[in-house]
Amino acid sequence: MAFRVLSRGASQQQQQLKLLSDLLIRSFSSGPKNVGFIGLGNMGGPMASNLMAKGHKLHVFDISKDAKDSLQAKGAVPYDNVAELAKASDFVVTMLPNNDIVANTYETIIDGGGIKNQTIFIDSSTIDPNVAKAVQKKVKAAGATFVDAPVSGGVPGAKNATLTFMVGGSTEEYQAVKELLEGMGKKITHCGGYGMGQAAKVCNNMMLGISMCGLAECMNLAIRLGLDPKVFADIVNASTGRSWASEVNNPVPGIIATAPAANGYAGGFATGLITKDLGIASAVATSSNSPIPLGALTHQIYRTLMAKGLANKDFSVVYDFIKNNENK
Repeated sequence: MAFRVLSRGASQQQQQLKLLSDLLIRSFSSGPKNVGFIGLGNMGGPMASNLMAKGHKLHVFDISKDAKDSLQAKGAVPYDNVAELAKASDFVVTMLPNNDIVANTYETIIDGGGIKNQTIFIDSSTIDPNVAKAVQKKVKAAGATFVDAPVSGGVPGAKNATLTFMVGGSTEEYQAVKELLEGMGKKITHCGGYGMGQAAKVCNNMMLGISMCGLAECMNLAIRLGLDPKVFADIVNASTGRSWASEVNNPVPGIIATAPAANGYAGGFATGLITKDLGIASAVATSSNSPIPLGALTHQIYRTLMAKGLANKDFSVVYDFIKNNENK
């Protein structure tokens, strides 16, 4: 009996090694690949377009017909069913808004028979690391491969293929997806095991929210003290206060022509999304017994902006909120 158990375990290990070997061989093979892309929003649409520009054949799905039509006009094949899309794809990238939609999408793919044992699923959404781990287990049990690979770089990074990908999975799985991700990004980093890509992204976005609130507060104070906002912005960017928010997305209108602040805070990274990400950070901080006083305060500030109907505005709109909030 012991020999049988050992043999069965060895057989399963051999099968897993063969699957990983097949994945690596296929990922490094030259020529275009069949890539499914689910979620064609402000980030997903440009990311899918960049893959098409690299010569890959795209199979696309979105609840928005306009989003699908836009990619179809560039040569993609649209689908009304995510399971059918997965069946036609060697790689499937998902770029979706939240935990529930990600989990439900993968349930639909699995229940609809969309899993092939050589398919590699890549989730680039920003979700709870524990949800990513749960999805990975279900996809693996169904016979396929799943890695979490959230991104940083915003809409400009998605459009210019300069995103940073944070990958959670085995070393072999990271190597299997790296080349494909390089068609959409500039820096592809292996963060560790399953869920670690999401852990890195959640911590990064909490820092992003904190820094934007800090910049907005300091810009408002500087202006009220009589400083020229452009002069102060130049000082910040040449000093220790420099950040991505100050260099790329200054929240004061008239400082950076390409920033959402110059366009009524339209586009960019929505307040609703940063609020969602800060909520994830709060949840995982609680589960890991980690104090996040600044993260919690930032989350509350953005929840207030949500309550004021600003969910669809770029998260730099926090400056407009602080500026118009009279000191009592």
